[in-house]
Amino acid sequence: MDITFKYDYLIVGCGLFGSTFARQATDAGKKCLVIDKRGHVGGNVFTENKAGIHVHKYGPHIFHTNSQEIWNYVNQFAVFNDYKHTVKASYNDQLYSFPINLSTLEELWGKHDKDTLLSILDAKRVKTERSNNLEDWILSKVGEEIYQKFFYGYTKKQWSREPRDLPASIIRRLPIRDNYDNRYHEDHYSGIPTGGYAAMMENILDGIQVELGQDYFYSRDYYDNLAKRVVYTGAIDDFFDHQLGSLDWRSLRFEEEVHSKERYQCVAQINYTDYNVGFTRIVEHKHFADNPKTNHTIITKEYPEDYKVGMEKYYPINDEKNKNLYRQYKRMIPSKYVFGGRLAEYKYYDMDQVIGSSVHKAKKELK
Repeated sequence: MDITFKYDYLIVGCGLFGSTFARQATDAGKKCLVIDKRGHVGGNVFTENKAGIHVHKYGPHIFHTNSQEIWNYVNQFAVFNDYKHTVKASYNDQLYSFPINLSTLEELWGKHDKDTLLSILDAKRVKTERSNNLEDWILSKVGEEIYQKFFYGYTKKQWSREPRDLPASIIRRLPIRDNYDNRYHEDHYSGIPTGGYAAMMENILDGIQVELGQDYFYSRDYYDNLAKRVVYTGAIDDFFDHQLGSLDWRSLRFEEEVHSKERYQCVAQINYTDYNVGFTRIVEHKHFADNPKTNHTIITKEYPEDYKVGMEKYYPINDEKNKNLYRQYKRMIPSKYVFGGRLAEYKYYDMDQVIGSSVHKAKKELK
């Protein structure tokens, strides 16, 4: 017999994927309920206003994209500044330009013309026929010196694995430039919402029923019976109660500090690449805004950790073992459900990719 549902869509998780899907479905005339186990909207992009400084609670999030369509989409919900992310690398108490560019090479090897610097770099590259793992790939691009100073220690801290045991895909997205461009992202559009991401996410969810502090797994049957379709954005192995085994994830621990000074460091983010420094980076949130007038500043030190039950899952470890397990879980997804986002797809996404994926799936679903 026919079942009458209270909602067309239950959306589990109000991060970027779930919130965007809810917006698309609501605008198409569908009735949605969004739930999230956290006490705030926005998932990991959430920012908290602390005495005039928007603090990125789950690590820095800079919106960047080459897609005018995606840029226009997010600008419906927020006014973006023109922030361009700039990063320095600290090794042995010395700061270097990062990602690798001609400024970095000058800081390493002295003032030379471009051709000389690139010739030195080329001579240092390790020639290899295979570059499937992270270590081989980066050695083939920059050689041993740069690898040891900027990549080995940082990578080992971040992933708690030797770089040779990690896939090259983790590092391939990081540019190595033959110019003086020190922007972290090369995309045409870049910025951060002037009112913080929390306000942007609230605007995306405007007029949509949202229930916070609700864990889907505590009342799964109840929630499933509320809606004709369920959009699930949590971890895929959690959904199946780990019946085939658990996917590997990396987590993070954040230590926030308030300092009574105008600025703590010269750029928003400094990566600490020495292996014996416990944290991977220090982020100073004040840099993200248009010169907030405060007499204090807030920094966050970021410590990578092995995931344990109860912690947040941040980074999927996309080696072959985990990719094969994910594919097995994916084949088990029931027809009632739409899976999407970083956790559900076991995939590292930039923000614009999450939104693009959500818009695409919503359009396909709403046909």
